[in-house]
Amino acid sequence: MTRPELSEHASPAALPGTPVLEVDDLHVEFRTRSGVVNAVNGVSYSLAAGETLAILGESGSGKSVSAQAIMGILDTPPAVITGGGIWFEGRDLLQQPAEEQRKVRGPGISMIFQDALSSLNPVYSVGYQIGEMFRAHRGMSKKDAKARAVELMDRVRIPAAKSRVNDYPHQFSGGMRQRVMIAMAIALDPRVLIADEPTTALDVTVQAQVMDLLKELQRDTGMGLILITHDLGVVNEVADNVAVMYAGRIVERGTVDDVFSDPAHPYTDGLMGSVPQVEAKGGRLQPIVGQPPNLAAIPSGCPFHPRCARRRLGAAAAPGKDCAADVPPLRLVVPGREAACHYSEEVLGV
Repeated sequence: MTRPELSEHASPAALPGTPVLEVDDLHVEFRTRSGVVNAVNGVSYSLAAGETLAILGESGSGKSVSAQAIMGILDTPPAVITGGGIWFEGRDLLQQPAEEQRKVRGPGISMIFQDALSSLNPVYSVGYQIGEMFRAHRGMSKKDAKARAVELMDRVRIPAAKSRVNDYPHQFSGGMRQRVMIAMAIALDPRVLIADEPTTALDVTVQAQVMDLLKELQRDTGMGLILITHDLGVVNEVADNVAVMYAGRIVERGTVDDVFSDPAHPYTDGLMGSVPQVEAKGGRLQPIVGQPPNLAAIPSGCPFHPRCARRRLGAAAAPGKDCAADVPPLRLVVPGREAACHYSEEVLGV
């Protein structure tokens, strides 16, 4: 990934179009007793201020692990970042001392976790947990931090915030707990917010409320939003761009309109085909056959080839494009669209 060079004191805001966050050829593996699990295998993407980037893929595709690497919260060991860079406002966080990284993660980059109940500490009030951001990063007193916690609870529309600031997580509904998590994540006005399955286990009405709230906060603050999800409907409503992950790699990238209307990778095509269609009453869903690969034993060639109906093997493949032997690079297929498939032009019909 090519990036503009910044002087030591330059601000990315002074360079038009400079991304707030860049993930550059990131590799993460888990070294276990049973072998090495290759969880993230050369992931690259960028995020601009005010942009919403959705990262799609089945469970086990590496979406959450890549986000945890950005946040510096991987359990090490067994997790090890073996290559790549994570650039925030022109500086590679992986090359910074731990103390400098901590100064960025929170005020600069923040994260909403997918399971609000297990992510909140059951023995502390929600007001105390929200206020901890101000005590730790801004040196505020307990009284002032609590007052800011009430303001944030109001901001994320938790009813009767002043009277509920001393309540505990188990006293809130799932939707309200998720709002508490959002309040904690935006407390320090981050430039980048990572939302990892923010609507998991919530009913449809509450899901819509949570996503509307995130969009409103994004409009108010101009923060970049990375949305990690498998909910294609949510992505279609809120995202600007989308990156599709499979076996720890990005296999397609482009605008949400382009990717959803005309997928360039057979895996993306399969994801779109597995979504129920209102107009197709009485029809059958078209699931992707097989299972995602074991990341400790990723197939050779294209990782998707064992499940791909379009695969070409041996003599049937073009030179250097044997789906079982040759790894397809993520490449520009048509303007504004990248895909990691030897035969994407045929998938698109171009």
